[in-house]
Amino acid sequence: MLPWIMVAALLGGCGSAGSSPAVDRLDGLRQQAGEALARYDEAVRAAGGAPFVPVGELTRQLGDWEPANGDYKQALSAGLVQAASTLPAAPKSAGTIAWANGTSQDVRLISADAALAQLHAAGTGDCSGCAPLKVTGARLSTMTVPTTRGSATVPAWDYTLDGTAVRLARAAVDPSAIVRVTPPPRGADHPHEGLAIESATTTTTSRDLTVTFTGAPGPSSKPCGADYGAEAAESELAVVVIIIEYRHAEHEACPAVGAQRSTTVELSRPLGERAVLEVRQGLPVGLTITG
Repeated sequence: MLPWIMVAALLGGCGSAGSSPAVDRLDGLRQQAGEALARYDEAVRAAGGAPFVPVGELTRQLGDWEPANGDYKQALSAGLVQAASTLPAAPKSAGTIAWANGTSQDVRLISADAALAQLHAAGTGDCSGCAPLKVTGARLSTMTVPTTRGSATVPAWDYTLDGTAVRLARAAVDPSAIVRVTPPPRGADHPHEGLAIESATTTTTSRDLTVTFTGAPGPSSKPCGADYGAEAAESELAVVVIIIEYRHAEHEACPAVGAQRSTTVELSRPLGERAVLEVRQGLPVGLTITG
């Protein structure tokens, strides 16, 4: 496991009206964070140290489905997409990923058929009665992808479909250049505990990292409310943010209503090119660099 550093930054006044977090629960989250850093390091090594870490899926729908094509959305979700004719190979062997901060990375490209196969494999929905979407053509273009280093423009295949004006885009980047993190299976040894952050914001020089997450609508001074602080588990390649919750009271019967909350944690050094991971599954979250 990678060595990691714990850095705490609590909200002003946190816990003054609410209950203290259970020590054993916090220790469990710290262990999860350490394991997440180790898995991320392994994923980066498997990708040859590549810094391209996309957040979310690499498929985009371009346009809205027409009312007459009611099953098309479900078919796409299930990955039911097939080529109606031979699709082209990449017109060049390499392309460039360009980040908003001006940095770039050259990567190998894959054919339209190979990217379509990835699109099919990424399907997770159920549409057993749906007819597959038929791809009638493809051209090499670009698409914008959220990454752990901010948004990036990546080479992508732009597919046309039979019977609709909607197009599909899929990243044309060779999988060997993509860092993909596999979360642990959920079970007694991996309970996936804690609040998962949804996004992060920082600057190029600041040690402050602001994260958003879904929490209690009100503060801990009110029934069913909570205040929040954070800890950061850090390595050379990533940061895992642990959200610490100070509830109004333990075991309150509260409605299942959440609100977007945020808190700021101070890192040991500026984030740089490190990824920000959520603690539940160790998956990367989108990063915005404001200056």
